[in-house]
Amino acid sequence: MSRVIVLNCDYTFINTVPLKKAIKYIVNDKVEIVKSDEREIRNCEGTVCMKVPLIVRLIKMIRQIYKSRVPFTKRNLHSRDEYTCQYCGTKLTCNLTIDHVIPSSRGGKTSFENCVSSCKKCNNFKADRTPREAGMTLRKKPVQPTIMEFLRHKMKTLNIEEILNDLILGD
Repeated sequence: MSRVIVLNCDYTFINTVPLKKAIKYIVNDKVEIVKSDEREIRNCEGTVCMKVPLIVRLIKMIRQIYKSRVPFTKRNLHSRDEYTCQYCGTKLTCNLTIDHVIPSSRGGKTSFENCVSSCKKCNNFKADRTPREAGMTLRKKPVQPTIMEFLRHKMKTLNIEEILNDLILGD
C-alpha cells in the first residue's frame, strides 16, 4: 500500500501515513490535499470519487512530535543507520536486526548510544560478545540523533525531498 506525505499547516514535514489513514483524515476534514496522483479511488456505491493523494496538509497546526529527543524505536534506529548493517555495510530494507554493542546480558542498555542495525548473519556471528571480542568493527559510532538529523535521514530514505522540491518548484 502506498504512503502519503503529511505536512503541518505551515508546510513543514511531519511524517508519512498509509493511504487508508490519509483518506480518513480527508473525509474527517482534518487535512487538505496539496498534491494528488492521476489515479482515482471510488467507494463501493460509486457515489464518492477522488484522486489518490500524494501530499496532504493539516488544517490545524500541531506541535511537533518530538520536543527534545527522538524516541528509541526499531524503525527510528534503522532510519538513523540508513537501513545498513553497521558491521558489513550491507544495505537491507528487511531482515535487519537490532544489535547491542555492549550485550544486554553484560548490562548494555537499549538506547541509541548502544544499539546499531545489523544483518542477521553479523548479529549471529557477534553473538553475546563485544565487537572487539568478535573481531568486528563498527562503521560509525552509535549516537543519539538530533531531531533535524533524524528528519533529514527519514526524508532521504523515503525520497520525500524530491517530491517536496517538485511541489515547491512546480511540475
